[in-house]
Amino acid sequence: MTNATPTARLSDAGVSIWLDDLSRERLSSGSLQKLIDEKNVVGVTTNPSIFQAAITSGTDYDVKIAELAAQGAGLDQTIFEITTTDVADACDLFAPVAAATNGVDGRVSIEVDPRLAWDTDGTIAEAKNLYQKVGKDNVLIKIPATREGLPAITATLAEGISVNVTLIFSLERYRAVIHAFQSGLEQAKQNGYDLATIHSVASFFVSRVDSEIDKRLDAIGTEQAQALKGKAGVANARLAYQVYEQLFATERWAVLAGDGALPQRPLWASTGVKDPAYPDTLYVTELVAPGVVNTMPEKTLDATFDHGVVTGDTISGTYAQANLTLAALEKLGISYNEVVALLESEGLEKFVTSWKELLADVDGALVNARKELTH
Repeated sequence: MTNATPTARLSDAGVSIWLDDLSRERLSSGSLQKLIDEKNVVGVTTNPSIFQAAITSGTDYDVKIAELAAQGAGLDQTIFEITTTDVADACDLFAPVAAATNGVDGRVSIEVDPRLAWDTDGTIAEAKNLYQKVGKDNVLIKIPATREGLPAITATLAEGISVNVTLIFSLERYRAVIHAFQSGLEQAKQNGYDLATIHSVASFFVSRVDSEIDKRLDAIGTEQAQALKGKAGVANARLAYQVYEQLFATERWAVLAGDGALPQRPLWASTGVKDPAYPDTLYVTELVAPGVVNTMPEKTLDATFDHGVVTGDTISGTYAQANLTLAALEKLGISYNEVVALLESEGLEKFVTSWKELLADVDGALVNARKELTH
C-alpha cells in the first residue's frame, strides 16, 4: 500500500471520509462524483450554514425558486423543497457506496430546522417530514444533542429512521447521546423494525474546542498556558472514543447487537483547522481509529489527500495523556463544563443565524420571482 494516497490509507485504517459540504453546483458539475472517485469520499454532511452559503452564493437555485414562486410556494416550503431535493439527489449519487457497505456509508445528512433545537415534539415531527420528503434509505436526519434533542433522537430512531446526532462537545452529553441511541433501538425493536437497517453517527465537534480554550490560554499568557494550546480538541475527541469503546462493550449493547444492531459511530466534525499555526491536517491524522467518520471541509480533504501522514491508529493508548491535558486546563482555571456549555449555545446560535439569513435571502428571491411573473 506504499503507493496509496493518504486518503486511501485513512480509509484502510478504518476512517470513513465524508465531505462537509453540498450544493447544486457540486451535484451538477460532477465535482462531488470526482471526490468519490479520487479522494475516497463516502458520504456527505450538511448543516444550515452550508445551505445558506450554497443557496445565496450564486444563481444555481434561481430557476427552482422561480418555479416554486409560480406554484405559489411559501418561504419555508421553498427552502424545504430546495434542500431536500439536493439531499435526495446526493443520496442517489451515493447509492452505489451505500449498497457496497450495507448502508454504513454512502450517507447524506440533512438537519432539522435549527429553530426547533429546544422543541422536542417539533424536532420529532420535522425529522419524520424530512425523512419522508427525501425518501431515500441512505439519508441521515441530523438532530442537535441538546437536552430537548435527546428524547427526539430516541423517538426518531424508534420509528426506524437513521439519525446523525450533531453539536456534541462534552463527554457527559456524549454518554447521554449513546444512551438515547440505545433506547431508540430498544424501542425500534419493540416496534418491529429490523435493527440492521437503522444507522447512526454521533458528531463530536473538535476545532471549536481549541478555538475557545486557546483564547483563554492566551489571556492567561504563561509559558505553561502556551504549552497547552491546540491540545484540548484532540484530547477531548480521544476521550470521546474511549466513551464509545466503553458504552459499546456493555451487556445492554450485547443484547442489541445480538438482534443485528450496528453501533453508533463517532463522527469527528469541525475538523477544519481554525488557527493557521497548526498543521492543516491536525484533526484528521491525530484522530485515526477503526470505525470512525471524519467529515471534512474540502480544504481539509485536499490537504489530507496532498500531504496527510497517516500511520494507523492514533487514538488507542492515548487516554491517560488526554485526561492529563484536560486536568492541566482545569488547574489553570479553565472550566471544561463552562467551555462546552458555551460552545453548544454558540453553535446553535450560529445555525439559527444562518437559517434566518437564508430565509431573508430566499424571501427576497421569491418576491423578485413573483414580480417577474406579474410582468
